[in-house]
Amino acid sequence: MTDTQAPTRPSHVLEDPSAKAVARVYAVAFLNAAGEAKLTESMEEFTSFHEEVLLKNSEFEQLLISELTSSDEKIGLIERVVKPRASQAFTNFLLVLARHGRLELLPLILAEGQSEYEHRTGKSRVQVKSAVALSGEQLGRIKNRLQDALSSEPILMPSVDQELLGGLVIQVGDTVYDGSLRTRLRDLQQRLRERYLNEIQSGRDRFSSPEGN
Repeated sequence: MTDTQAPTRPSHVLEDPSAKAVARVYAVAFLNAAGEAKLTESMEEFTSFHEEVLLKNSEFEQLLISELTSSDEKIGLIERVVKPRASQAFTNFLLVLARHGRLELLPLILAEGQSEYEHRTGKSRVQVKSAVALSGEQLGRIKNRLQDALSSEPILMPSVDQELLGGLVIQVGDTVYDGSLRTRLRDLQQRLRERYLNEIQSGRDRFSSPEGN
């Protein structure tokens, strides 16, 4: 008899592939409820709540997302702590998540909401990696060039990767434009290696030829 091993369960709900799909449903519903006129305002409030409240108050965050906190207790927290300081629309959104046991998906919902918001407003998030930090002027020139090439407004997300040595790596969606010095050196090394191997093979072919040509 062959033993069958049960599928490994994700150690955290955010690692579950289906969680992203569920998060997207809530993100789209959140933006639809906000309406076109309040898209930016709603996303700013959501982002601020995540960055300024949850990330800076870990105990409060744990109370909201922990399975040890009951749904009624979470609703009470939102009513007492969030409601006096947030819009009615955002408060209602959190209450819906609490009733459905989805508050732990807040980071994923925010990420999906940002992606959908950028799509609706004609913007594209662009990852820009460089070996050293870029100045505002340099980023401005990069943005202007990208704006001419893209059909949407680029939102630059700069970061530093010292292993690049020099140059830039720019990613738009799933497309990567690698102009880093590290990659150019690797490509050069590969071309030299191929040339060296071709010369060796060519020499072998000449020596193996009866005419020696």
